[in-house]
Parts: sequence; structure tokens; C-alpha cells
Amino acid sequence: MFANLGWGEVVVLIAAGLIILGPERLPGAIASMMSWIRKARDYATGATADLRKEMGSDFDDLREPLNQLNELRSMNPRNLVAKHLLGGDDSLLDPKTYTELPEPKTTEPSPTPQPPAPERRELPAMAPKSGQRHSVTDWDAT
Repeated sequence: MFANLGWGEVVVLIAAGLIILGPERLPGAIASMMSWIRKARDYATGATADLRKEMGSDFDDLREPLNQLNELRSMNPRNLVAKHLLGGDDSLLDPKTYTELPEPKTTEPSPTPQPPAPERRELPAMAPKSGQRHSVTDWDAT
């Protein structure tokens, strides 16, 4: 009934109940809430049993198409491949079988090759036509 209710939400609900109701009335409120939930569950179970008893064999005839519909709803590409191509065995489609690393081999590590030193090329000096070398720094720009 409360499948998506986590422990964090339960703690928040208890804390809110403790603040709102106080420590004296909180146990009684929890007990009455549990009895209401139990009554609702018993009512739903009784209604299902009454419906099954009233419909008789028609209920089973209605149940079979519903089961087929639920089977079709659960068909996604993975289930479809597993059912028709693999005969229902989906262990080949399990990603854990492909992502597990094999045992490391115990061999001596090979020396890592050193990359060759890059060749240094000398660029020809760009000399102005007047024969003087110009300054690299532009002092007027600073």
C-alpha cells in the first residue's frame, strides 16, 4: 500500500505527528490509523471474494484475457528477445556478464617505451630590410 514511502518520509510523518498531536495523543492516533487501514484492507479482500463468488466461472473466463493483456504490457524489447529468440533465458542479456572484469594476469610489467625527443628546429631570423633586428616588445602598447 505504501510501496513508495521510504524511511525518511516515515520519520518526517512521525515527527510531524509528535509536534501536532503531542506525545500523549500520538500512540492513540497511530493505533486508530492502523485499525482504519486494517478495516479497509479487510473490506477490499471481502469485496474481491464476494465478486469471485457471485461471478463463479465467469470470473476465471475474465481473468485469462486480463493475464494475456498483462503479459503483452510487460513485453519490452529485452523480454521479447528473451522469449522468442532465447526461449525465455535472459541470462545472455544480463549486463553484468559483459561488464565483469576478468582476473588480472600475473606477468611482469613490460617497460613503458619512452617517446622520442622532439626535434628542435631553428626558425630563420626575420630581419627587417634595414639590417637591424626589431624589438620583440612593443613598449608603446603598454
